[in-house]
Amino acid sequence: MIARPTRTDWLILLALGFMWGTSYVFIRLGVETLGTFTLIAARLGIGLALLVTVVFLAKEPLPRNPRIYGHLVVMAVVNIVLPFALITTAERSVDSNLAAIINGSVPLFVIFFAALFLHDEPLTVNRLGGLVIGYLGVIILVSKSLLGGGGTESSVSAELALVGSAIAYGAGAVYARRNVRGLRPMIPALFQVGFAFVIVAVIALVTEQPFAGWTTAGESLVPGVPNAIVAVVWLGLLGSGFAYLANFRLLARIGATRTSLVAYLLPVVGIVSGALMFGERVDERLIAGTILILAGVALVNSHRGQRRLFGRAAPAVSEPPAGQS
Repeated sequence: MIARPTRTDWLILLALGFMWGTSYVFIRLGVETLGTFTLIAARLGIGLALLVTVVFLAKEPLPRNPRIYGHLVVMAVVNIVLPFALITTAERSVDSNLAAIINGSVPLFVIFFAALFLHDEPLTVNRLGGLVIGYLGVIILVSKSLLGGGGTESSVSAELALVGSAIAYGAGAVYARRNVRGLRPMIPALFQVGFAFVIVAVIALVTEQPFAGWTTAGESLVPGVPNAIVAVVWLGLLGSGFAYLANFRLLARIGATRTSLVAYLLPVVGIVSGALMFGERVDERLIAGTILILAGVALVNSHRGQRRLFGRAAPAVSEPPAGQS
């Protein structure tokens, strides 16, 4: 059963929002010179090195149940390979803040999948109301782009790709809670990133020139360091390393629905980081959207409105957690 979030859980959630929220500007920075799968493989390689080190130092035991590795391969594809490829490809034609905003729709898909497949995360009045209010904030943040006045050259195909990434993340979060239990957070993070790295590295080697574009001349974000390296290091250490450790800890403790609320932080962090790095304008939409998003988060976690609207019935006999033999 999921636990009531503690102060530490909320702080980890905020840190996760920062790590994933800033990823969009660094993806946009990286795709200026690197191929889609080259960028993904490089960031996953750094993240994998970090996770291997953590697991080795902590002497974490590996799963004994062979089936768990199959689940981890599925998660690698659904939760990393597919959304990373969609987002990275889309950011070649849309702004980083728009990518962050559209991915704010993840909780809507998590709510749907969780109600269908997780007996302890039904759709309730407060969750539905909180998600609606929070998503109103997302709509306000993206309204200028939707009306064609945001100055972005985003294409319909790129925006559909970003919606597809949000669906994949939502499905991946619920799949993780349903099928990967009884494991320390480091283990699913390690194997998910590891399997994804192998898949993406092979694609990069076959379809791209992964060793080109790393030292391309241009104005560097960090003096003396090519932007490609800056982007990959940031994405690898934070977006593909520490972020996955934090994400799986939260999934195990507070559930897929509450963990997915990190997506509401993505528009805010994405817009602010875009403004700081690239001078993107911050206007009244940011303020209004932030207020609504925070109100939605508060309502989702309120004690009131817990009446069950829809959800999967609890199993008659509890099953042992996946990963235990």
